[in-house]
Amino acid sequence: MNVKEKFGRRVRELRQGLGSSQEKFALQIDMDRTYLASIESGKRNVSLENINKIARGFNITLSELFKYVDTEDE
Repeated sequence: MNVKEKFGRRVRELRQGLGSSQEKFALQIDMDRTYLASIESGKRNVSLENINKIARGFNITLSELFKYVDTEDE
């Protein structure tokens, strides 16, 4: 699994942990739902600005967002 897939899985797990749909969370962070879906599926190389939007939407730090995104397996 590559880093985009790991990051996407982390975002999906956090979003589901909130009990939020992709549509609701995307609206909350001012992001298109299809763009969020492509992040969660590991198809997007996400910009730092959008990563920051995601972290702020979860009300966590960037380091907390990346907590389980381990790149050593690549």
